[in-house]
Amino acid sequence: MFYYDRKYIRNFSIIAHIDHGKSTLADRLLELTHTVASRDMQEQFLDNMDLERERGITIKARPVTMYYTAKNGHTYQINLIDTPGHVDFSYEVSRSLSACEGALLVVDAAQGVQAQTLANVYLAIDRNLEILPVINKIDLPAADPESVKKQIEEIIGLDASHALQISAKTGIGMGDVLERIITDIPCPKEPQDSSLRALVFDSHYDPYRGVMVYIRVMTGEVSKKSIIRFMAIDKHFEVGEVGVFAPNEKPTEILRAGEVGYFVANIKNTSDVKIGDTVTLHKFPAPSPLPGFKVIAPVVFAGIYPVDSSDFEALRDALAKLQLNDSALHVEQESSLALGFGFRCGFLGLLHLEIVFERLSREFDLSIITTAPSVIYRFHLNNQEVLNIDNPARYPDPSHIDYVEEPWVKVHIMTPTEYLGAIMSLCTEKRGEQTKTESMTGSRLLLTYLLPMNEIITNFNDRLKSITKGYGSFDYESDQYRKSDIVKLEIRVNEEPVDAFSCLVHRTKSEAKGRAICAKLKEVIPQQLFKVPIQAAIGGKIVARETISALTKNVTAKCYGGEITRKRKLWEKQKEGKKKMKEIGKVNIPQNAFMEVLKED
Repeated sequence: MFYYDRKYIRNFSIIAHIDHGKSTLADRLLELTHTVASRDMQEQFLDNMDLERERGITIKARPVTMYYTAKNGHTYQINLIDTPGHVDFSYEVSRSLSACEGALLVVDAAQGVQAQTLANVYLAIDRNLEILPVINKIDLPAADPESVKKQIEEIIGLDASHALQISAKTGIGMGDVLERIITDIPCPKEPQDSSLRALVFDSHYDPYRGVMVYIRVMTGEVSKKSIIRFMAIDKHFEVGEVGVFAPNEKPTEILRAGEVGYFVANIKNTSDVKIGDTVTLHKFPAPSPLPGFKVIAPVVFAGIYPVDSSDFEALRDALAKLQLNDSALHVEQESSLALGFGFRCGFLGLLHLEIVFERLSREFDLSIITTAPSVIYRFHLNNQEVLNIDNPARYPDPSHIDYVEEPWVKVHIMTPTEYLGAIMSLCTEKRGEQTKTESMTGSRLLLTYLLPMNEIITNFNDRLKSITKGYGSFDYESDQYRKSDIVKLEIRVNEEPVDAFSCLVHRTKSEAKGRAICAKLKEVIPQQLFKVPIQAAIGGKIVARETISALTKNVTAKCYGGEITRKRKLWEKQKEGKKKMKEIGKVNIPQNAFMEVLKED
């Protein structure tokens, strides 16, 4: 039995690059502490979305409370807050780390330290967390734990002499992990006072009970019937239930300082809960909120539209529910001539966009399409006004533009040395500037590049993985805005502009992009009874063109023999009909054409 005592609580997180065995390690910990019965156990237990299982990645932070009797005879409450590994979800990671005192740094014994491991471990170091290095997959034939220890010491700067060597899959060394969590990770700090301060690190929507809020109690305590207040939005609610995750929701009487759990307070409006907010008591509020709350700024924008316009309301509700447990998703309504009513959404990166798209399709059973992703450009006008524009439809009159700035990012690429040439040519093609090349251990390099954001949000990761045979990894951070020659590439079908295909692009890339879109549209738009020109234009200048030939009918088939003038007369009549049809005819672009062009992007 566990009786509350702050000394016997441990809160920790697991930091790892994608596919280094973080979810498998969490599975073994759940088994060793008998949190989950063996008959209920399944792989990637904490990854409860089908999408997470298919891709082998963690998307949502998920907490779990375990009870473990250590060798010293005491029973400890161990709270694991599972975190995503991908750079796009770094805000989610930072919120989870704020709720912990320590972190396990899991590194693959065969692959070594990767770019995203670095990004997340620095988040933990910034928060002064105790970091425990764990070298996983030592059972693999290619495992080289000594080399990995060297990498951890040289690249990250952590002492790895006492790093744990385990195999989460086979269970080797797992008993030592729990003991080291208890001895190495500190217990929660002494509360400064008895006022309630609880960090909101996640939430989700329950259709029967409203919003379920995930909290780490820093000071004070919260129980059923408490009247609590959210400090960022200044609204109060009565708590209907508090509990812990063991691993599913388990109601308890009270949550005290240092504990991790949830509360339900009949919150119906999803926008009332902000991730990173501080919860306090309404009558006896804390004098100041917990530090670190910030509204996250999206970096990639795309339009999301329902295929069937009658699904618009359902899409709006679905996005509101997704926003609840994904605080980085930004949504505003917009409309398009080609696609009707929809939403302009902001994301943290391309993977984030893909995940939201997949979740809308699967969890809410919606048929949707997205427009090409874009970034925010700053347009400086002649009258000193500055416009932030991410949508080509809002492109100002070119005669009013003084100059345009685009966002650049600092990219860290880790790669084996033999792929250096291929990576350099890829970055040069993407308008990159190399700032640093550092040699890691033996045959690995860390390259630092400055790249325009719009060059890395499309297919940069796929290209990097293919040229390095999967061994290269990268992560990026925002750098600054720079002056750039950005133009609007307009796509016209039968002389009519189609705003869904238009995009903002660097002048040097505009011709190639225009040609690619026109060629793709020629494939996917069905033939009409008249010739259909597809053009890519910048201002008044056409930079690319394709023509869909007309469906033909042999009008002279019934004329056999006789004078040629009879045939000529029919051909002229047909030509006149086609000309008239071209003037009044409209080209209906099928829905799959939009999808195909976006895939091409």
